[in-house]
Amino acid sequence: MPVRRLDPILVDRIAAGEVVERPASAVKELVENALDADARRIDIALESGGRKLIRVTDDGRGMGPDDLALAVERHATSKLPDGDLSNIATLGFRGEALPSIGSVAELDILSRERDAANAFAIRVDQGRKSVVMPAAGSQGTRVEVRDLFAATPARLKFLKSDRAEAQAVADIVKRLAMAHPQVRFSLGGDHLSGLDYAACPEGAEGWLMRIAQVLGRDFRENALAIDAQREGFRIRGFAGLPTFHRANAMAQFMYVNGRPVRDKLFHSGVRAAYMDYLPGDRHPALALFLECDPHLVDVNVHPAKAEVRFRDAGLVRGLIIGALKEALAGAMHRATTTGGANTINALQQRSFAPPQFSRPFPAAPANWDWRQSPNMPSAPSTNGFHEASQAAFAHDATPSADMRAHHAPLEENAESHPLGAARAQLHDTYIVAQTKDGIVIVDQHAAHERLVYERLKRQRDEHGISSQMQLIPIVVEMDGADVDRLLEHQGTLAGLGLVLDSFGPGAVAVSETPAMLKGDMTRLVRDIADALAEDGATTPLERRIDHVLATMACHHSVRAGRRLTGEEMNALLREMESTPGSGQCNHGRPTYVELRLADVERLFGRK
Repeated sequence: MPVRRLDPILVDRIAAGEVVERPASAVKELVENALDADARRIDIALESGGRKLIRVTDDGRGMGPDDLALAVERHATSKLPDGDLSNIATLGFRGEALPSIGSVAELDILSRERDAANAFAIRVDQGRKSVVMPAAGSQGTRVEVRDLFAATPARLKFLKSDRAEAQAVADIVKRLAMAHPQVRFSLGGDHLSGLDYAACPEGAEGWLMRIAQVLGRDFRENALAIDAQREGFRIRGFAGLPTFHRANAMAQFMYVNGRPVRDKLFHSGVRAAYMDYLPGDRHPALALFLECDPHLVDVNVHPAKAEVRFRDAGLVRGLIIGALKEALAGAMHRATTTGGANTINALQQRSFAPPQFSRPFPAAPANWDWRQSPNMPSAPSTNGFHEASQAAFAHDATPSADMRAHHAPLEENAESHPLGAARAQLHDTYIVAQTKDGIVIVDQHAAHERLVYERLKRQRDEHGISSQMQLIPIVVEMDGADVDRLLEHQGTLAGLGLVLDSFGPGAVAVSETPAMLKGDMTRLVRDIADALAEDGATTPLERRIDHVLATMACHHSVRAGRRLTGEEMNALLREMESTPGSGQCNHGRPTYVELRLADVERLFGRK
């Protein structure tokens, strides 16, 4: 078969397959054009998820008749003034979006320049262009795409449902709106609840307002500011507290020079930064904006402009990890504010209706003497209760912490501390503290586990974890594979204060243990072997070491069921306030819940 030149319309349809994969792709291209035209209001409307109609209206600079005629030609663009592909300062640059859309759909463009007497319109019907005609219209541009992929029906078969396509468009609009808080965005149509993001002021506060519009008001209350720079790169934005996590990465928004990207470099950096705070199946919520000289990044490596390539990828990844780690360490003991709200909601959903009886109880006579009741205990105790029936309230030991004000005076202004002053211990597990405007409930085991973990890490980084020699080595029997795994990491464990050697087949002998750890060392060694097996050989060594330290901390921490004195409880609260990351335990769970007094009063109907 001889070589032949393809028909220009067919060439455009082939190009459309790369640029316009689904309705969301077309919306992305059109909205980016509006943003590059300095629009301050962008309205998007859909029908049937974008199959039947996509309408994008903006109030940008608009186009005259000559520009409008060229805009629908292939490889025509106003976004490369000097032709330098390494100096791209706009969102779009390929020059193929409008002709590609027009080759597979019916495309109508109406545009009016600022101070122009009238607007101009052009139509492209499945690759066939009309002449530019004068028309009536307001300043800006309105683009309508009808019957998308009508010229390529095979592509229609691969689209998802109208609802799924509409949600994909909504995700694109959210990502673009996040990077341009000064622009008002609205999105409407069937299968959509609709979006309407009001324009926000300039600066960091405006950025946070727009992020809160997209991610919800709770994010604003649980966000950490990010701002760091290094060697020509600057990263800004906001990251959620570790306890404000999600089941997937859909709440992660990342940008390079205002361009939304889904880049593995960013995701790996975020995962590494949160690695010490989150379980493996949870994801943080954040919005990060990287700014750099356009010559330091190549944005022309993906047809949909979703990926970028940096000249120094290691530098960028290090900047992301360092900036996030610094912000997380600066958060100290903070935990998500939604914990208290979730607790209040759970309590409010409880039913407190009085029990229903089949018949009413008879009224007691006026001269009734409870001492004459047949149910009167025969041998009441000194407090008026029968010992057998009240055994649940008896305890051999004296109460561990009587936090009554008249019995155990508190330090002056103790309630002014962020975590307040300890008042009581419930079920030998939870510390109840009072703050100036609420109540704090602390899980003593989870909190102390984090504190011990941070101490171990500090020791390791400063001068190594000190060890204590055992008078008689501890022999631990276990599976041969676990023994081999421990011996493989023998040097690493020795650096953590745990010195062990082989003790024949199926056993190890522990001669030294970390000095600050007490308890069942046999169980600790077995759990460390399990931790190493869980991490696997592909996990970085640093992560495996941290996992071992977390296992050690879990064994040494204050266990649930241990009674604490008032001084011990307050000491735990003060140490939490001064320890980075103490708002969550080593497994990513919150260490405390704060209830505002106003919420508690509403729970009881006082407000």
